[in-house]
Amino acid sequence: MENAITVKDVTKIYKMYDKPIDRLKESLHPRHREYHRKFYALNSISFDVKKGETVGIIGTNGSGKSTILKIITGVLSPTSGTVEVEGNISALLELGAGFNSEYTGIENIYMNGTMMGFSRKEMEARLQDILDFADIGDFVYQPVKTYSSGMFVRLAFALAINVEPEILIVDEALSVGDVFFQSKCYRRMEEIRKKGTTILMVTHDMGSIIKYCDKVVLLNRGNFVAEGAPGHMVDLYKKILANQMDSLAEELAGTNDRQGERSGKPKHDNARGLMKEKLTINSNRTEYGDGRAEIYDLGLFDSRGNLTNLLMKGENFTIREKIRFHARIQSPIFTYTIKDKKGTDLSGTNTMFEGTDIRPVGPGDEYEVSFTQKMTLQGGEYLLSMSCTGFEQGEHVVYHRLYDVANITVISNKNTVGVYDMESEVEARKIEGN
Repeated sequence: MENAITVKDVTKIYKMYDKPIDRLKESLHPRHREYHRKFYALNSISFDVKKGETVGIIGTNGSGKSTILKIITGVLSPTSGTVEVEGNISALLELGAGFNSEYTGIENIYMNGTMMGFSRKEMEARLQDILDFADIGDFVYQPVKTYSSGMFVRLAFALAINVEPEILIVDEALSVGDVFFQSKCYRRMEEIRKKGTTILMVTHDMGSIIKYCDKVVLLNRGNFVAEGAPGHMVDLYKKILANQMDSLAEELAGTNDRQGERSGKPKHDNARGLMKEKLTINSNRTEYGDGRAEIYDLGLFDSRGNLTNLLMKGENFTIREKIRFHARIQSPIFTYTIKDKKGTDLSGTNTMFEGTDIRPVGPGDEYEVSFTQKMTLQGGEYLLSMSCTGFEQGEHVVYHRLYDVANITVISNKNTVGVYDMESEVEARKIEGN
């Protein structure tokens, strides 16, 4: 299959100066002394996009995702390397990029159309489709400087997607629109994808990456990490987010313990350090208790046994906590709670609810407790709390509690209404005779 985009050994270097005067000193120095240090926004990046493919680029902030898109579209020039593009590009890189704030929406449509190589007559033929998709009413006759961010992205995306591009490039701009407009955008992207349009997209929405992309390119700190199937690349991305760079290197080298992955058993042991060292832990968490017990380690595992803060909706996952006791306790109870960002309890359980009685413990005893369940919460950000408590003479006692100790990011390619998914099974049939 022929390439629509070929990126070969692309490097982008920025000169970083400690003080503004250093730039002037460098330009005037008779022996060309350098006062800058080099920052590699991209370091020898290579990949290709086949015609008709939908390819995602993922990575943490500062990986170079937006930089490579700007180089592909010609907004930036690479320091070295080459980019070859076959086909006309329609790009939505930044909110309102290419718009003149003093012009009306209509004027900006025609101006951008001209920049893309379309005649006024050709843009007139597309105008109504653009206006219908943007759906911003009479604001289209007002200067775009009066637009809200939502109006900006509506008009910009409507223009980008209704000029029948051979290649559509979309950055994070879609995250600005409301959920209904985002849904409409993705439906339209799916329509033009089926017609053979090549799509290159950057997004932090891993659900969309898995659902829409044929291939994914993973970048980290300006370096190419890997490319391949969306699910596999998202797994590697999760390792980067959890700072599991050794595990990532093993995976890329093909030396991972595949048996452990298939069994779903965590691949950690005490010799490799604490579980929590491989998670994003809240440094501002609230913790308290009388000190007779200590939750000294915790872990969050996906269905393949990977330590991670990112979970897929619909997969089984395990919350694990390790507790060390400093006094005799008759019947300790281990708990976890998941809350939303507003602090509302959404789900949780404990060993008492689940009928798992813990025998009396003494100083120096250690326990490891695991809670395994299915993730049915909608895609989004959540907070995990856990504790070791008990009842003494009918009073509730807290031995150690960790509030909002870690975040949980749920990735979903199908969100329903409300907090969680009841996993409805839908059947629809036509009633004959009506």
